[in-house]
Amino acid sequence: MLPALSSLSEADLRAWLAEHGQPPYRERQVRSWPARGGAGFDEMRDLPAPLRAQLAGAFRLSSLEEIARSEIAADQTTKYLYRLDGGYTVEAVIMRYARRSTLCISSQVGCPIGCPFCATGQGRFGRNLAAHEIVDQALDANRRLLAEGRRLSHVVFMGMGEPLANYDAVVTAMEILTAEWGYAISPRRITVSTVGLAPLIPRFIAETRVNLAVSLTATTDELRARLMPVGRRWPLSALLDACREVPLPRRKRITFEYVMLDGVNDADEDARRLVRLLHGLRAKVNLIPFNPFPGSGFAPSPRARLARFQAILREHGLGATVRESRGRDIQAACGQLAAARPAA
Repeated sequence: MLPALSSLSEADLRAWLAEHGQPPYRERQVRSWPARGGAGFDEMRDLPAPLRAQLAGAFRLSSLEEIARSEIAADQTTKYLYRLDGGYTVEAVIMRYARRSTLCISSQVGCPIGCPFCATGQGRFGRNLAAHEIVDQALDANRRLLAEGRRLSHVVFMGMGEPLANYDAVVTAMEILTAEWGYAISPRRITVSTVGLAPLIPRFIAETRVNLAVSLTATTDELRARLMPVGRRWPLSALLDACREVPLPRRKRITFEYVMLDGVNDADEDARRLVRLLHGLRAKVNLIPFNPFPGSGFAPSPRARLARFQAILREHGLGATVRESRGRDIQAACGQLAAARPAA
C-alpha cells in the first residue's frame, strides 16, 4: 500500500521533491492543497502535470482508507467512521454552529483508561494514532465543510482515546493544525481533554499554547478511582498539585470537566467539595450531562439537580457552564464514541 502524503515530514517531502528535480518551494505548494480542500492530486493545479502524476503514483493523499459509515443527527452533527491501516476503525464528529464548525477528533483507537461512564473505554484498546492519522481527520472534515461554504474553525481532542497517553503524536498533530502552511487554526481554538495524567500536565502546558480541559467527575479519591481508574495511580491531590504548577498565561484558566451522574456525584456536598478542591486555582467548570449508552448502568442527573449544582458553584465564585450535548440521537455525543474493532 502506498504511504500517505500526510505521513511525510517537511524534510522528507522536500527530499522526495528534490530527487524528482523539483525546487524547494514545491513543498509548500503540495502541503497547502489538502488544507485548501483538495481531494486528489489532479486538483493541485499550480503543480506541473508530470509532478501530479508522480505524486499520485507514489502516495495516497490521506491515511484514512475510506468512510465505513456516516450518520447525521437532527441538529446536523455528523459522525464519521473511518477505516484505518491495519483494519481498525475510528470515529470523529463534525459539529456545526451558527458561527463556527468544530471537529471532535480522536487520538487513539479505543481508549486504554476504561472509565465506566464512557462508551469508548468499554471496548478493546487498539493502538495509538500516528500524527498524520489525527491530522487526516481534520483534512477530511475541512474538505467536507468547504463544500458547504463553511470552514473548520475549532478542534477538540475529545473523541476516542486519551490524548496525553499519545503525547508526541498529539503535539505533532497540533503543530501541523496551527501552522501557517497547515490549517492555520489558532491555538486558542484547540482544546485537549485529559483524564488527568498528572506528570504530563505541566509539560503539556509549557510546550503548547492550546486549551487544556481536565476530566474530574468526582470530588473524593474513592469515587474517582471507581469512575476513573487513573485515579488509583494519581489521587486528586497529585492531579490538582500538577495543575497548580502550571504557569498559566494571564486571563487563561484550566477547564475542569465534570460528568453529572444521577445519584452518584451530583449532591450538594459534591458541589461544595468541588469548590474547596479548586480553591486557589484559575479554573472554570464545565458540567457535562451524562450521555447514556447501552449497558452503562448510569443515568444523567435531572435538569433541576444539574441547575442546583451549577448554582452552588457560582454562589462560591466558581465559573460553571453546562455543555449542551449534540448528536445524541446518533450516538455522537460526549462519551458515546465506541467503534474501535479491527476487521476480522
